[in-house]
Amino acid sequence: MDEFLVGEIIPVPYMFAPEGTLYCDGQEYPVQLFQLLFALIGFTFGGNGSSTFRVPNLKGFEPNPNVHYVIVTDGMFPDRY
Repeated sequence: MDEFLVGEIIPVPYMFAPEGTLYCDGQEYPVQLFQLLFALIGFTFGGNGSSTFRVPNLKGFEPNPNVHYVIVTDGMFPDRY
C-alpha cells in the first residue's frame, strides 16, 4: 500500500479489506496496533479516550453493494505543512 497515504479512504471492489487497510465500519481498534493512523485521526470517530480509537463508519454510503470503503493503515505518512 506504499502508493497510498495513511488515513486515505479508498473504495475497493472486494469482499475483504486488502492488507494494510481496515474497513470503514466504525470498529474500535487498539491505538498501539495502529499508531500511525491514530496519529492522524485520533479520537475523531470515538474510542475510549486512551487506548482505543474508532475508524469512520461509512457503511451505507457505498456507491453499490459490491464496493466497500477501507482506510489505509500501512502506507506513506502524509507531510504536514
